[in-house]
Amino acid sequence: MESPRHPAREWSIQEIVRSTGVTSRTLRHYQQVGLLAPSRTGHGGQRFYDGAALLSLQRILVLRELGLGLPEIGRVLDEQVETVSALRAHAAQLEREQERLSRIVASVQSTIRILETGGELMTDTMFDGFDHTQHREEVEERWGEQAYADSDLWWRSLSNAEKEGFREEVDALVAGFADTSARELPAEHEEVQALTARLYTWISAGWGGKRPGAEAFVGIGDMYVADPRFGATFTVDGRPFAEHVRDAMTVYALEHLE
Repeated sequence: MESPRHPAREWSIQEIVRSTGVTSRTLRHYQQVGLLAPSRTGHGGQRFYDGAALLSLQRILVLRELGLGLPEIGRVLDEQVETVSALRAHAAQLEREQERLSRIVASVQSTIRILETGGELMTDTMFDGFDHTQHREEVEERWGEQAYADSDLWWRSLSNAEKEGFREEVDALVAGFADTSARELPAEHEEVQALTARLYTWISAGWGGKRPGAEAFVGIGDMYVADPRFGATFTVDGRPFAEHVRDAMTVYALEHLE
């Protein structure tokens, strides 16, 4: 004789927000872009999420931590890989990143000890865990060696005043995105997209005047999240917002680029 079935456990959107720190606005955005639908909608539009939805949300958050943009996350979720196998693969990626970051922490702590004791600085320990060719290799891998060469040639051709103007513009953009992120404006907000249009112009200049297509622009946004050096740029007063910039770039690419 079969045991009576218990009703499946569900969590309200408020419970999800409290447990994960993800805002209700973000959860609604995930639904709008087809990543995460509630298991049902109750009275007054109240959203509820079952265990399957929670597993999907965990995968989304893990993939965000690994630097993937929302379109890429959608493609990963669409692959229909068995959940446990997929989570094992994600865990392995996170462990590799954790190991790399641990090496960086150890290198900085070693430098602190050397400075405090008056010892000799050693390059083999100071830079362990850092990859100073990562940016160049990423560009060449995604867009070819010529893309990096064109950008490098353009930068070297600028006068000191032009270089300073280029830096001032990115400082203004960082400040602008920090503000829109602090106000929790969504990626598709008019003000956020106006900043993103300026960012696209700035990036195009850095590409030697060549305008990146949608895939390239989204890829740059992914780099902003994945590369700790960019993450440091998009952090103000201890509050990171690289993901906010990446999401804005994704929206801009989908709406304006090919």
